[in-house]
Amino acid sequence: MKTELRAAITQLSAERNLPKEVILAALESALVSAYKRETSTVEQDVLVKVDPNVGEINFYVQKVIAESVTNPDREISLDEARKSRSTAQVGDVVSIECTPMNIGRIAVQAAKQVVLQRLREAEHRIIYEELTDRAGKLVSGTVQYTEPRRIYVRLNRTEAILPLNEQVPNEHYYRGQRLKLYLLEIAQGGKEPQIIVSRSHPNLIRMLFELEIPEVHSGIVELKAIAREAGHRTKVAVATAQERIDPVGCCLGPRGIRLQSIINELNGEKIDVIQWHNDPGVFISNALSPAQVATIRISEERNTATVVVPDKQLSLAIGKEGQNARLAAKLTGWRIDIKSVAAIEVERAVRQEPGPIAQAIAPELVETEPPEATPVEEIVLEEPVEFPTITEAPGEKTEEEQIRFAEDILLAALKTRIADKDKSGVTGKRKGKVIKYKERDDGLADDDIQE
Repeated sequence: MKTELRAAITQLSAERNLPKEVILAALESALVSAYKRETSTVEQDVLVKVDPNVGEINFYVQKVIAESVTNPDREISLDEARKSRSTAQVGDVVSIECTPMNIGRIAVQAAKQVVLQRLREAEHRIIYEELTDRAGKLVSGTVQYTEPRRIYVRLNRTEAILPLNEQVPNEHYYRGQRLKLYLLEIAQGGKEPQIIVSRSHPNLIRMLFELEIPEVHSGIVELKAIAREAGHRTKVAVATAQERIDPVGCCLGPRGIRLQSIINELNGEKIDVIQWHNDPGVFISNALSPAQVATIRISEERNTATVVVPDKQLSLAIGKEGQNARLAAKLTGWRIDIKSVAAIEVERAVRQEPGPIAQAIAPELVETEPPEATPVEEIVLEEPVEFPTITEAPGEKTEEEQIRFAEDILLAALKTRIADKDKSGVTGKRKGKVIKYKERDDGLADDDIQE
C-alpha cells in the first residue's frame, strides 16, 4: 500500500506537471466526496488525512461542542465530546474518527471522477498563472484544427484560439503547421482559460526583432515605431544612442540574413527598416523610402507635411494603392501630402510667381516653410485656367522639298486613276483579253492590250 500510493502520486505529478501537494489535496477531496456519497451525510463536515509515507487514510467528522444539540450532523454535546477528549469545552471543535471499513463501487467511481476534475482544475489554474506573466510575449504553437472563423492552436499544455480578425489575409493554415504567435489576451472563464493569439498584430514584428537581433534584445538598438499592413508590407523605424553603431545595419545583418529570417517567418511579407530622426522633415523623408524627396514643407499647427518629389518618383512615393504613403503617415504620425515637381510648377504659374521650380527648391533635403509663403495645400482654384494654344507657322520649304512634293502629287494622281479603273471593271480578264497599264515618261498610263 505504501509503495503503490506513493508511486501513483509521483506518476500523476510527473504526467500533469503538478506539485505532489496539489495531487494529495485532490485525492483527499475526492475521498471526502466518496464518503458522503456512501454514508448519505451531505451536511457533515468530513476531513480526510492521507499519509503517503505510511500509506494510511483516516476519515474524521468535525463537530462543534454545544450545550443543547439542535443539529446532530454538525453539533455534539459536552458529555459526548469529553469521552474522546477530557479537556473539551463548549464551543470547541472536535474531530471524531469515522473511517469506514469498505467503500462501495459507485462511491469509488465518484471518487475517481472527482480526482480527475480536481486535477484538471489545478492544471488550468497553474497554466493561467503561467500565461498571465507571458501576456504580450511571443509564443510558439501547432495548428490543431481549423474552422471558418477561428483556428485552434496547441500551446504546450493548453489550447489557444486564433480568431479571423487576427489572421493574416494571404496566409493559409493547415493542421500540424508550426507558428510563432503574439499572445494577445488571456481571459479566465468557464472550465478553462480562454487564450487569444494573433498573427497580424504589429507587436509580433517587435517580438521577432527581439528574438532574431541581439542588439534589439539587449536594448542597444531601439524600435521607435512600427507601421504594418499584415501580409503585405511593414515599416520599422530604428535608432540607437551609440554613435558608432549603425541601427539599420544591425537589423539587416550580414547579407541581410537577420532580416530575411524574419521575412521567412512572416511568409514573405516585405519589411523596410529605416533610420529614425528627431527632425520630422528628415524622418518623413526616410519613411517615404525608397522614393527620393526633393523638398518638404512642415506645418506644425496642422500636423501636416507637403512633400515634393521628382516626376519619375511620384508613383514610387505613393506606392501601390497608396500603400507606401499610408505606411509612412502611420509610422511618422504626420499627415503627408505628396506632390510632383510639375504640379508645383503649375501651381506657381497659376499664382504668377516668377522663376522656375528650380529656384523654389533649395539644395538642402528639407526646407522649412517660410513665414510669408502660402502652404501648398491651402491653394484652392475656384475656376480652371485654360492656357491658349499657339499654332506654329510652317517653315519655308527648300526647292528640293518642293520638287519632291510635286512628284508625290503626280504619284497620288496615278494611283487614284488606277483605282477608278479597278472599280469600273476595266482591269482584269474581259472577253479573253488581258489589259495592262504601262507608264509613260510623263507619269500617265496608256492601255496596252494583248491578245
